[in-house]
Amino acid sequence: MPPRRRPQFTQENIDQQLQQIHLLDQASTSENLEQLAPIIKQIYTGRQQDAYLRTLQGLVESKDAEIQTICGDNYQEFISSVSTLLSIKSYTTNLRETITSLDQSVSTVGRGLVEKKRALLQSKKTAANLDEGIDTLQACLRVLDVVNRVGEMIKEGKYWSALRSLEDIESMPPTSLSQTPLFQHLLSSLPSLRGQIKDAVTASVKHWLLDIRNVSSQVGLLALEAMETRTRRWRSRREKDPLLKQSRVGSAVEVMTYEKTEFNVLDNERLTVDFTPLYQCVHIYSALDALDDIRRSYQADRKAQSDLILPEPLPLSSLYPVTQEIVGFFIIENHVLDTTGNFRSERDVEELWEGVISRMGTAVEGALRNENDPDAYLRVKEALIGFIMTLESYQYSTISLQSFILVLFERYVGMIEKQFGKRFEDIISQDDCLPMYVETATERDSVLVTVWLTNEERETLSQSPLPVSLPWSQSFYLCCQDIRSFVHNFYQFIEGVSQHHRNIDDLLSKSLDSLLSVYISKSIAQRAEKTSNLSQIAQIVTNLEHLDIACGELERSLTNIRSSQRGGTIRVNATKSFASTLAWALARVNVSIKSKLDDFFGLSEYDWTPNTRESAPSMYLYELVNWLTTVVDSLVIKDGYKDKAYRAAVEYLANCLTDFLTGRNVPMINENALSNILVDVDFLDEEFKRNGRPELSSSFVELRSMTNIVLSDTVQDYLVPTTRQTTYAVVKAKRLQSLLEKLARFGSQCRDTPSRERGEKRRKEAEAVGRVFPG
Repeated sequence: MPPRRRPQFTQENIDQQLQQIHLLDQASTSENLEQLAPIIKQIYTGRQQDAYLRTLQGLVESKDAEIQTICGDNYQEFISSVSTLLSIKSYTTNLRETITSLDQSVSTVGRGLVEKKRALLQSKKTAANLDEGIDTLQACLRVLDVVNRVGEMIKEGKYWSALRSLEDIESMPPTSLSQTPLFQHLLSSLPSLRGQIKDAVTASVKHWLLDIRNVSSQVGLLALEAMETRTRRWRSRREKDPLLKQSRVGSAVEVMTYEKTEFNVLDNERLTVDFTPLYQCVHIYSALDALDDIRRSYQADRKAQSDLILPEPLPLSSLYPVTQEIVGFFIIENHVLDTTGNFRSERDVEELWEGVISRMGTAVEGALRNENDPDAYLRVKEALIGFIMTLESYQYSTISLQSFILVLFERYVGMIEKQFGKRFEDIISQDDCLPMYVETATERDSVLVTVWLTNEERETLSQSPLPVSLPWSQSFYLCCQDIRSFVHNFYQFIEGVSQHHRNIDDLLSKSLDSLLSVYISKSIAQRAEKTSNLSQIAQIVTNLEHLDIACGELERSLTNIRSSQRGGTIRVNATKSFASTLAWALARVNVSIKSKLDDFFGLSEYDWTPNTRESAPSMYLYELVNWLTTVVDSLVIKDGYKDKAYRAAVEYLANCLTDFLTGRNVPMINENALSNILVDVDFLDEEFKRNGRPELSSSFVELRSMTNIVLSDTVQDYLVPTTRQTTYAVVKAKRLQSLLEKLARFGSQCRDTPSRERGEKRRKEAEAVGRVFPG
């Protein structure tokens, strides 16, 4: 490698380098000595110190020479300049001294200004601190004012505003106040203030609940009055429009009509119920996330209030005010349920409702336990039915109350059944058993409207000339009147009740059957049994006939009424009882006639062993026939019943005459007595034929045949089976044997031989008849 050539420094290079460091730059006012470092480093690196110094010394000498030249050429100017500079220097020295003096004085003044400035800055800092303190204090005052106003708002009942104010305090943006102990203390007191708001709003609701309890009765009264008005209005409209007869209050048609004129019982001219305290409380508790607390408290309070509604025991006179209060209580509960969102649940209200209804049923049942007045039950029903209809319109379930009313209804029916039964017994026992007499058309029309008759009989009686004696007695009219009253009372109780028609119809059928069968029919039978007067018994028969007809007409009438109300057919089964009593009454006619006939037979004074035969009938028969025809023909009964009475009477006559001949009362008899009996029978036949009753002769066939066998001496023919069955079929062997024995007994006691022989003959004939028919 060839040796490195050392650099050569010239004067121009050094000039350039010196200019770089401003040593030769006349325009520069400063020396940039920093540029020397790289130059010196370069010199030392190239080990050219001596060469560089020599070159630099040459440069300095050349520059000195230039300076001397310049100085020599400008010496005078330089001297003048120096003089000028010296003068300037003196001036400068003076000026410096002046400046120094001024500087000292300025320094003195500056130090005072600095002190004042420092004091001013301190004052400004203090003022700033004061301003900050004032601002903080004012913020505290504002917060304290808000807190104070919270208390005032609580007192004024502005609970929501108070709660919002607390929330505003809590949500304030961070400031210098936020770090103060006072603000922290205020923040720590916010829960206490919320508690005060909560306690205040709770107290407000408690007071509101007390007010509501006091006003519930008035709310209930208005609701019940509105329902009564609604019921009357609908009843009036239903009477005018037959198509609406099947619609009751609460039906879809009625509800649509009522909605047009619905009456608000909670907000009207007479009463306005303010729910603001409750709404405010619910809102506050919701904001505090404590709705469950007020919900439980409210339920407990309302439960306590509902328990206090029903007194124990419950006087019936207090039932209507109690129902008013209950209605008001649950109308308010319904409104609260509808207007407070999820604050109240249907289950909570149902729990209160079921508890009150259960206690109410128990209280009413206890109040009626010893009550025997049907009107009291009717008043209870009226109070309950208005109660039910009113609360049904607010969607409360009344099924248990409807069932309870049906239980009361059954008791009520039992009471009115006994009540009317007693009246029927009194009517029957006090009846004069005479045809009812009416003088005016008004009386007749009133009676005909009351009683149940066939259309033909009603038309006939309505056209009869006045005055008129009606076929029935006063008792029939009064019974019909009371039956109508019973049916009216029956339906009066059940009106407005949602019932099962079939159950109601069955109960009505049973009650009517009991009244008609037990209290009317049985009482008539007892009256007939105690009566021996034929005209009275005949009137009883006529009454029974009309009562039998009335049963059918009553059944049709009641069925028509129920059909218009979607009911079923009502059966009245008392017809069988009246038919039985009628048969008993007719039997009583026969018994009475037989009793009188016995009296006549007591006057007969027959001679059963006469010496001669009579050609004329017995004298008592004239009176008997005259009495029988007169009495039976005058009876106000059907001709068929008269025919039966005649038949029974004549059969009784025939039996009595036969009993004379064959019974034990007459020990013996002769042929003359038999002949006399036949004369009496012939007389009776003629009299009955003369009175237009020839069919009654058949009653004497056995008597005639039996006596003819003896008088014609044809006992041997009777013993022949074929003859007996064809000719003497009606003759009973026992009776013929008894008659022959009596004839034999008479003959055996006679002293003459022919009579004794006839007696012996009769004895043998009696034995022969007895052998044919032993026993």
